Amino acid sequence: MPLDPDVEAFLELVELGKMTGKSVPMYQLSVEQARREFESSAELLDSEPPRDIEIQSYQVPLRDGGSIEARLYRGVLSEKERYPVILYFHGGGYVVGSLNSHDCICRRLALASGFTVLAPAYRLAPEHRFPTAMEDAEDAAAWLLEQAEQLGLDRERIIVGGDSAGATLATLLAIGSGGGDESKSAFRPRGQLLFYPVTDASNVYESFRVYGEGYLLESATMDWFYQHYLDSNEQRLDWRVSPLLEPAGECPVPAYIRVAEYDPLRDEGQAYAGALLAKGGDVDFEVMAGLTHDFLRMAGVTGRVQEIYSNAAQWLRKV
Repeated sequence: MPLDPDVEAFLELVELGKMTGKSVPMYQLSVEQARREFESSAELLDSEPPRDIEIQSYQVPLRDGGSIEARLYRGVLSEKERYPVILYFHGGGYVVGSLNSHDCICRRLALASGFTVLAPAYRLAPEHRFPTAMEDAEDAAAWLLEQAEQLGLDRERIIVGGDSAGATLATLLAIGSGGGDESKSAFRPRGQLLFYPVTDASNVYESFRVYGEGYLLESATMDWFYQHYLDSNEQRLDWRVSPLLEPAGECPVPAYIRVAEYDPLRDEGQAYAGALLAKGGDVDFEVMAGLTHDFLRMAGVTGRVQEIYSNAAQWLRKV
């Protein structure tokens, strides 16, 4: 399918900015510059996210004695005693991205689904390299279990979710990355909500070659992310970096996976869906025709995004 015309117009503006020197590719920026640029893009992509959301902030303790912020988003409130919850991790290649850059996603998910959304601000590379992001995700999951009753959440109805690298963290929690620690082994999500996940850093897929330049996320930027996140290329073979390589024979919890047609990550997301199906998994998979990476943040660019949230909400309620 051709590019969505609204997305195509947006990409033309991005390319014009590069040609005139007003913007440069992320991989040519410093880490701090890239973080500022990425966070400022939220206003450009979705300038009017829903405001009728209750938001609370908490500090999640970490295994090394530190802490991270987590935001709790509540949409439509009712008299329920316990709310189902989405533990949501933002994207950004483990290097950029924040609670602010993905605030619009959490608001829209909470409002569309009726679920509460808990979004942890896991620590980023290069200050905190692999496996810190994964360990922070595990600690956030353990904290959620401990605090669920106090927060009015149902610990038996937890969905793990995320976009891009954040979706990778969600897959790790779904398939059990925490070993024998009791607090982690007790974490049993009911499903995984994945948007354009990073699932295989060990391979170069056809979509990487075809859509690796000019479609928002660029293959050179992915390499830039890995350079900051990993200590060596050998770590790309670690299944905690490339969950498609995870050796377990059983499929984890049901999965909802959406990838973009014009995205370097399309083929590895599709391969991951195929691997889950081969293990007998319950997988709801679709390639979103005409869209690019990061479409979940593009409600201000194309009207198709609201339907994507509505469809995800239907799956959430079913699961």
